Amino acid sequence: MLPTLETLSESLGGLDGSRILLRADFNVPLGPGGEIADDFRIKAALPTIRWLTGQGAAVTACSHLGRPAGKPDPRYSLARVRARLAELAPGVELRENLRFEPGETGNDDRLVQQLADGCHGYVNDAFGASHRAHASIVGPPLHLPSAAGRLLSKEVEVLLGLRANPKRPFVAVLGGAKVSDKLGVIHALLETADEVVIGGGMCFTFLAALGHSVGDSLLEPDQIEACARLLGAGAPIRLPSDITTLAPGERVVQAGVDLRPGWRGLDIGPGTAAEFSDVIAGAGTVLWNGPMGLFEDPRFAAGTKVVAQALADSRAFTVVGGGDSAAAVRQFALDRDMNHVSTGGGASLELIERGDLPGLKALRESADNP
Repeated sequence: MLPTLETLSESLGGLDGSRILLRADFNVPLGPGGEIADDFRIKAALPTIRWLTGQGAAVTACSHLGRPAGKPDPRYSLARVRARLAELAPGVELRENLRFEPGETGNDDRLVQQLADGCHGYVNDAFGASHRAHASIVGPPLHLPSAAGRLLSKEVEVLLGLRANPKRPFVAVLGGAKVSDKLGVIHALLETADEVVIGGGMCFTFLAALGHSVGDSLLEPDQIEACARLLGAGAPIRLPSDITTLAPGERVVQAGVDLRPGWRGLDIGPGTAAEFSDVIAGAGTVLWNGPMGLFEDPRFAAGTKVVAQALADSRAFTVVGGGDSAAAVRQFALDRDMNHVSTGGGASLELIERGDLPGLKALRESADNP
């Protein structure tokens, strides 16, 4: 069991007058001018922040933003996040980008001590970073009474519930670019899911494993054999039956699953979108992680939008596994129609695959956690 905010309060004899270090995930998408393009992750931390401050605690938050390679980079300053946080949660402090410090990704104990200095307790609400054994994630529980925030607790409850007892039929819809990024989670899902539906760029390696020609589409030759073994073993995997392609001359062409040289598949076709929607409509639980195509380009957004709408219309318990899928449902204004939209792409997949994360293990093993 993860320690809760309530158990943290009990261990400290109440929070009034205490200072709490909050590891949040404010790794927000930025626009071309460096402005915050979507403040979803900031708002997601508010239930935890408001509970802590409501108990009388002073909150010092910390987060990473982007990949500044262990040194200050003005492009990744948290100044804009700090200003937005001040509007939403006045009085909460926010340290500068953790990844400006080389000790963050290296889990340097000197940085851990610096973060913990002057604090009475630690709360991890950064689910999207909890698959990393970084200083701000696994270090503070070694030194401070610690707890999971509301967001982290909810993510764990929902995602581990998919592993343990999903309402059936349980359908997993996977997309995105690379098979290699998701082969582990595919194996894990095949142990519990009734059907795994695969679109996006990763589908072409599976199609190649069945002997189809994929033109100039994204392909991982070194993963073809692994895909062939899965398909040959009779795994309940559903693949596209048609593809929306970009042909020479910037022509958008609807095609089957055998593509000509020079044609690049960038979305599932309309027939496939309808087939996937039918599978979703009959499900009791749906997990969706990864877009069906290059949805940022309106020419190749239809497959992702149809799948998102199918989840929104479904009577199933619907879980969107963070990352680009979460961005897509917000882009199509369908996020409120989902039962759960995860704040962590890689973290959600790793938790489903392995059943644990370094950040969760650190909280469970915190010295004050009975």
